[in-house]
Amino acid sequence: MIKRIEAGRRMSQASIHNGIVYLAGQVAEDANADIEGQTRQVLTAIDALLAQAGSDKTRILRAQIYLADIGDFSGMNRAWDAWVVPGNAPSRATVEAKLAKSEWKVEIVVTATV
Repeated sequence: MIKRIEAGRRMSQASIHNGIVYLAGQVAEDANADIEGQTRQVLTAIDALLAQAGSDKTRILRAQIYLADIGDFSGMNRAWDAWVVPGNAPSRATVEAKLAKSEWKVEIVVTATV
């Protein structure tokens, strides 16, 4: 059985199957923020979706981070490092990619256990 969270016509914000929650890519609500601000917003959204799924950031298996400008790597990492629980850092990949809206600086996708 698949459970969907915040299911819409085009996509769901999360899907749960066999004890694994797969989040859609999360982006900042306030695209005017700098990279640290946008990253903090994204991480807050991830926390909220994981909570809805019955999980939390200590159960993240993998994170995929997309930066519109790889030059923002250090700023994104400052927000990430303040958020991640020591000893519970997930596997992670960070790449530069053109995002769907030019004002977005970061998009993060995570997979976690429930």
